Amino acid sequence: MNLASLLENTAARIPGHTALRFEGRLYTFEDLNVLVNRTANGLKKLGLGPGDRCVLMMQSSPEFIVSYYALAKLGAVIIPVNFLYKSHELSHIFRDSNARAFFGMEPYLQEPLKVLSDLPSVDIRIALGAREEWGFISFEEIGGEPDFKAYDARDDDTLAILYTSGTTGLPKGAMLTHRNLASNAMTVADMRRTEPSDVVIGVLPLYHIFGQTSAMNASIYLGLTFHLFRQFDPAGVIEVIEQEESTILFAVPTMLNRMILETEGRPLKRSSLRFCVSGGASLPVEILKKFEERFKTKIYEGYGLSECSPVCIENPFGKKTKPGSIGVPIPGFEARIVDEEDNDVPRGEVGELIVRGPGVMKGYLNRPEETAQALRNGWLHTGDMARQDEEGYIYIVDRKKDMIIRGGYNVYPREIEELLYQHPDVAEAGVYGIPDEDLGEEVTADIVLKEGATTKEEDIQRFVKEKVAPYKYPRIVRIVEDLPKSHTGKVLKRELRKRWASNQNSNGKGGRK
Repeated sequence: MNLASLLENTAARIPGHTALRFEGRLYTFEDLNVLVNRTANGLKKLGLGPGDRCVLMMQSSPEFIVSYYALAKLGAVIIPVNFLYKSHELSHIFRDSNARAFFGMEPYLQEPLKVLSDLPSVDIRIALGAREEWGFISFEEIGGEPDFKAYDARDDDTLAILYTSGTTGLPKGAMLTHRNLASNAMTVADMRRTEPSDVVIGVLPLYHIFGQTSAMNASIYLGLTFHLFRQFDPAGVIEVIEQEESTILFAVPTMLNRMILETEGRPLKRSSLRFCVSGGASLPVEILKKFEERFKTKIYEGYGLSECSPVCIENPFGKKTKPGSIGVPIPGFEARIVDEEDNDVPRGEVGELIVRGPGVMKGYLNRPEETAQALRNGWLHTGDMARQDEEGYIYIVDRKKDMIIRGGYNVYPREIEELLYQHPDVAEAGVYGIPDEDLGEEVTADIVLKEGATTKEEDIQRFVKEKVAPYKYPRIVRIVEDLPKSHTGKVLKRELRKRWASNQNSNGKGGRK
């Protein structure tokens, strides 16, 4: 099936229902489908067709959604990239993917222009709001007939290539099929009870797979109104929650934490949040509890990765949830916790999480060896360390590569971060390992304090020291202005390590205790 059938079916079923709201603009499902058809016809006239690879570098907007579904209807391959990427990052993606077309928007064209000047093979260049002299076809001028027969995609036809930002080496392109993406969107949508009047608040960036599947594609499949934000605005999101009758929010932990901070000292007028789904990074239990209490809602924490389209595990809707747990495999998926030889470990013990199911990628583009390594014996090896309790609920302990080995003992940064978030003055925390001649690695914590807090490094350290085994507490604590994050809000441990290395000979703020 073609993923675009999600839109076509909904437009036929409820044509007049509002599909999208964006900065004062409203689009019904019929409006959206016609726009997609006109754009697909226009792109076909330009020479785009099945299998052509197209870089989609737009901020969250109606134009992103229209481009995404028009390319799907054409049978083209979508390569969504962060609109803030620099030329170095874009150069690898353009060349590795052998892209044929580029879709962009002002004011995010200067960096791709640096790359496109050396890539005549990218012969279709489209942009929203671009200057004429830059050589782009105006997105506003692309159009055609209001009807379009979608490409008859096979289940294994690649629809999207998602470049994953690994900690080492260049990003790899995970190839996701029409079946991968359509089945994942329908599964996560059908898992939860929704009503036609529900409004889905779209704050996740649409270039990210979590935003595409759980927010955009699932909303279109269900026929829900998608209230899209250009970028995350905690005050604006809270305003929607207060004004609407019934809302649903998909978010990453950083967003939830900022909404908590936004409402400190300002009680909510009312909360319309029926439920919230958190993913993209581990959700500290303290943030989960505070958010649920303040917004009078329920958070369902889940787990996914680009290679899974992305959702594979989630706390079951309307059933028992466990704070700190990512839940159980979603319908169609299986999960195991294994040792280095892929043998199942006993319940309660830590091992690597491996999964299989209909959302798992075809493989990495141009990377047969890495594909074989990731998809061993038919299971996707996630690189995440996890344990499973007696009821089958899974708990992520940490990334395999982020685990700290201090003097032969394993220290999982997430465990220490969970404790740090319990401190009343801690706004954000990042725990990581740094090289140590004697112990191999030393536990280090970078802390962002809440506004006005005067807590000292030694106070933070003492707080953790009283609660964990002696080898676990951070010998080095630093109070910092901010934590480096990805554009989806995930704390970047590799950047914390780099920052430590560049600052270790400075004023020695926060030392070994």
